[in-house]
Amino acid sequence: MSGDGTVGKALDVLDQVAEFGQPVRFATLLAQSHFPKATLYRFLQTLTSQGMLSYDPERQTYSLGVRLVRLAHAAWAQSSLAPIARPHLDRLSAEIDQTVHLAQLDNAQVLYVDKRNAAQPIEMFSDAGKVGPAYCTGVGKAMLAFLPGGDLEGVLAQQSFHRFTPNTYSTADALRAELTNIRARGYAFDREEHEPGIICIAQPILAPGGRVLGALSITGSTRIISLDQLEALAPCLARTATAIAADVQDWRFPDAMPQMTGT
Repeated sequence: MSGDGTVGKALDVLDQVAEFGQPVRFATLLAQSHFPKATLYRFLQTLTSQGMLSYDPERQTYSLGVRLVRLAHAAWAQSSLAPIARPHLDRLSAEIDQTVHLAQLDNAQVLYVDKRNAAQPIEMFSDAGKVGPAYCTGVGKAMLAFLPGGDLEGVLAQQSFHRFTPNTYSTADALRAELTNIRARGYAFDREEHEPGIICIAQPILAPGGRVLGALSITGSTRIISLDQLEALAPCLARTATAIAADVQDWRFPDAMPQMTGT
């Protein structure tokens, strides 16, 4: 529960509807809500009247509304690297014909903001708009490695350290040692740490002062490519990250720290 008054409570309800990922009935929402029936209904009515939710009277279900979609697109355009990075991702993808990801940190997690598939796409978790763990993805580790010490500790305190595969780093100390190596090397690897059979090389995108703006990765399947082959593409990845950072210099980011707000 947000504790931010009426607006915060209404946003709690909005989040609850969004988490289902599909239209949901009132009874289902009520079964999982901490609000009384009348309060939940009032918030749903208000959100629907404001266009933040949509109600289907035939199916008696609630889903995210058109107004919310418009706001999401506006926020994406203003706070995401995607619009500026798009041509650079296109060029990199055409050059290497491998899966390319663009990501930022969002509330200590990885937010994938854009993606280019290889000619032969690989089935994997990461798609634009999805949120993933920072401690066991290439893009996540690449960004964590270049955070200032105090910011890094704040982000590490929010990691779950769930073991997705035998290769997942399961403690903060083990991850810190890995981040030290990444800083020295300049780029990160995902050695099947989040998904079995999926590997990547990732490069941070850094502002001239060293501020972490995001990260790029080149990802492949162990059935098709090796880590050594991915590492051979490190110069292409670094060149693209530098080009994106150069284009970003005249673009105003939100003042909020990106690593705490947004393989």
